[in-house]
Amino acid sequence: MTILVTGSAGHLGEALMRTLAAQGRAAVGIDILSSPWTTHVGSIAERAFVKRHMAGIDTVFHAATLHKPHVATHARQDFIDTNITGTLNLLEEAVAAGVRSFVFTSTTSVFGDALVPPPDAPAAWITEAVTPVPKNIYGVTKAAAEDLCALFHRNQKLPVIVLRTSRFFPEADDSATARETFADANLKTNELVARRVDVEDVVSAHLAGAERAPSIGFAKYIISATTPFRPDDLAELRRDAPSVLARRVPQHVAEYARRGWTMSRTLDRVYVNDRARTELGWQPRHDFATVVARLAAGGTWQSSLALEIGKKGYHAEVFADGPFPVDH
Repeated sequence: MTILVTGSAGHLGEALMRTLAAQGRAAVGIDILSSPWTTHVGSIAERAFVKRHMAGIDTVFHAATLHKPHVATHARQDFIDTNITGTLNLLEEAVAAGVRSFVFTSTTSVFGDALVPPPDAPAAWITEAVTPVPKNIYGVTKAAAEDLCALFHRNQKLPVIVLRTSRFFPEADDSATARETFADANLKTNELVARRVDVEDVVSAHLAGAERAPSIGFAKYIISATTPFRPDDLAELRRDAPSVLARRVPQHVAEYARRGWTMSRTLDRVYVNDRARTELGWQPRHDFATVVARLAAGGTWQSSLALEIGKKGYHAEVFADGPFPVDH
């Protein structure tokens, strides 16, 4: 049994390749960039390249994508080519090769404008039942790729699991205000309460998805750290998030005080992973409480796998006003 990993030079692709190698599982990594984890260099937008490397594949982890940080630096057609055409090529060749499981890495960015409620409304409780309202070409193409996955399950019976992952990259935040207000580790740890996940848990979700795909057939799941919040917290989270967090995870207060850290004053959304944990049997290991305990013991906010991968960046060039230009 051989696994194909697309985007093997990226954060998640490398994490998948490292984990599969550690488990002694055969894997082929493809990417447009060479790397220690890339077996074959080429583009998924090229059908012949995809066809050549789908032979003998049992499972596909499709992590290759153009990301939100590329919106201001790449043409919309580039997003179409990679995120839609590339996904179509992989789905068609997966069917032709008799692939057993196809796991597509999507993003919570597909929810777009549905993530931000009106100013006086409670924070949004984001489950799979929320209807996406993509707000840029990245979200549009990822949503379209999800639809292609659904189509190939309905018409060709390909078992497909779509994983809508929240933030797991370690790069600096694109918001200048966020960078100026919080130390980077403080900001990333804060995000674990509602909108971040560790890459190690993203990998385990992919492995669980591949295992369950044949029995499930098709489904979409939110992959984010388990939130400490509940639906009845949502109104107060929009007004006074630190007070809610102090009730839900009181042990963080002393550690935050020791470090001089603060919690964001308000939260506008909470990602909910209940369905993935129930239906996939996914058991994420990293959440806000466990990270606070690790910090108190002298550790870091990242897992050992995340530290091994490190930062990769998104562009060859360096920008004066942030990690990448933001398309407004």
